[in-house]
Amino acid sequence: MSSPTAGGGSGLSIDEEETAETRIRRLISEHPLIIFSRSSCCMCHVMKKLLVTIGVHPTVIELDDHEFASLPRPPSHDTLISSRNLSPAVFIGGTCVGGLESLVALHLSGHLVPKLVEVGVLWV
Repeated sequence: MSSPTAGGGSGLSIDEEETAETRIRRLISEHPLIIFSRSSCCMCHVMKKLLVTIGVHPTVIELDDHEFASLPRPPSHDTLISSRNLSPAVFIGGTCVGGLESLVALHLSGHLVPKLVEVGVLWV
């Protein structure tokens, strides 16, 4: 797991004893807006651009392929979804929103900005 590529405010500590699942859950709890991505993911770039346009700067963590299996699934997704389909995955306030399509749908429905305000990453 590598360090964030966009601001998140606090530094990231990596405990070599932590499992990938424990580390991911800790990072989700420490950062109100966090994206987990692969380094070559163009959808992550679009996701970051949308959020920056709104006025927030997410923490972005690049995961290895085997670490994606440790990501908590969005509540609305089937358990048969592959970890490949979860890249990138955005978490707002500790809850998995899903990927780019889910984030855009949340934005177009008018629910994204209130959610960002609710978790304290956007002030309006």
